[in-house]
Amino acid sequence: MSAQTARQTAASISAASPLDGLSLLLGDDMKKVNALILQKMQSDVPMIPQVARYLIAAGGKRIRPLLTLASARLSGHDGPRPYGLAAAVEFIHSATLLHDDVVDESRERRGQDSANIVFGNQASVLVGDFLFARAFQLMVEDGAIEVLRILSDAAATIAQGEVLQLQTARNPDTSMDEYKKIIGAKTAALFAAACEIGPVVAGKNSATQEALRDYGYNLGMAFQIADDVLDYAADQKTLGKTVGDDFREGKMTAPVILALQDADAEERAFWQRTMEKQDQAKGDLDRALAILGRHGALERGLALAHDYATKACAALNGAPRGALHDMLLALPAFAVKRDH
Repeated sequence: MSAQTARQTAASISAASPLDGLSLLLGDDMKKVNALILQKMQSDVPMIPQVARYLIAAGGKRIRPLLTLASARLSGHDGPRPYGLAAAVEFIHSATLLHDDVVDESRERRGQDSANIVFGNQASVLVGDFLFARAFQLMVEDGAIEVLRILSDAAATIAQGEVLQLQTARNPDTSMDEYKKIIGAKTAALFAAACEIGPVVAGKNSATQEALRDYGYNLGMAFQIADDVLDYAADQKTLGKTVGDDFREGKMTAPVILALQDADAEERAFWQRTMEKQDQAKGDLDRALAILGRHGALERGLALAHDYATKACAALNGAPRGALHDMLLALPAFAVKRDH
């Protein structure tokens, strides 16, 4: 172990969170990935890098490219090959954010006006398309058909999840199984792909690929369910978006679905008015929060997220030990307990 690696490992142990720990352990790698992201978002059309930079430079946890790097390093690959793939994963994620905010008519992202508010819907959609195209260029540059298959399958699955969410929006009869299918496609699929390509580039067998794919999928499920709970429970300044956005947009997420399972006639009528008919008045969000509290929906949602976190940790059994393994093992619990 080099002196620099030793310092990074020691720093990661005392990091505020497993995500911070991963960022410290993989700091040099992430610098290369971020430089590549900045390089690949350039275009002769000035608005493209302007919109892309506005979103990508706004922050974000970079958890998906970190997972790509971590899974590759954990699998024994120590070369630069994962950089392009980590950038491709981030571009896919960024493209979906741009498209999401247009579809959802969102006004805020990461604590600032969303790109569609600043640049308009048309620019957001088209720059999102550009980032998707850049992601596929990076996959082709890598040259591995298996990597291309994994990431292109994930991109197709994400798109299907978006359409499925559109179909179930504002429908109080949405089942928990339908909700899980949506977030499995929209969120967990890219987490799974980000983790699976690591052992692919390291030349590991299918069992290792499956284990890390399962880890990523279950982590993604835990992450999204916790995020949906946070939409009703978090401090707005900490969350970086307006609390209650899912309620205002009529999104059927775990807390509301769980509350509806035990709803009386009056409560069901409330959800039908506010979510299905989008007839919302001042004080309705507070009433929604009271109903969620009455049924313990937020706690039950976090319990569901914790179940997926436990599955994610179990998937790491047999993986090589060390600081990276420890951080990945701690990450699912952090995803459930975080406040943003």
